[in-house]
Amino acid sequence: MPGSAPTRDLAALEIPVDRDSFLRDLLRALAGVLEDTVGLNEASGFVSIVGEAIGDQINHEYQKALRVSALTRDRLGRVLVDLERRIQGDFYIIEQDEDRIVLGNRACPFGDRVLNRPSLCMMTSNVFGSIAAENLGYARVELQETIAQGHTGCRIIVHLGPPPNSESAEGREYFKTA
Repeated sequence: MPGSAPTRDLAALEIPVDRDSFLRDLLRALAGVLEDTVGLNEASGFVSIVGEAIGDQINHEYQKALRVSALTRDRLGRVLVDLERRIQGDFYIIEQDEDRIVLGNRACPFGDRVLNRPSLCMMTSNVFGSIAAENLGYARVELQETIAQGHTGCRIIVHLGPPPNSESAEGREYFKTA
């Protein structure tokens, strides 16, 4: 065709677009539109619904691969770290006991696209919370520090039991379904 470059010439162009960056840009733009249109709380709610569905699916995959009907408290922390490793996060366990798992993170799976998009952190909260609750009955996820908020890393606490004496507690609660 006159005036059009052959496809091979286009393939050689240095354009930083691939499936991974395209999908992260798509999620960032979607989160931005939601945050700007309905506000941060509502946008976080929408992302939460997606995170719960993804968490349920991933939980099932781990249970199936491990041939267990439920993850133990000890294994749960390792599963969360492994999951994040698989999606290019850099999570690690800071401490873990019967009551909670404290996780750190040096790299967000969303990369720099998460900056100033805190609603995307609800994916982590809901995936972690739904996996923990489905296996242990209850979880409360506290996002103490996040890369999205401008911190150099994340600090996330997955509480494995409800707060004592009905005191108010930070974080989002998750319960085992059915």
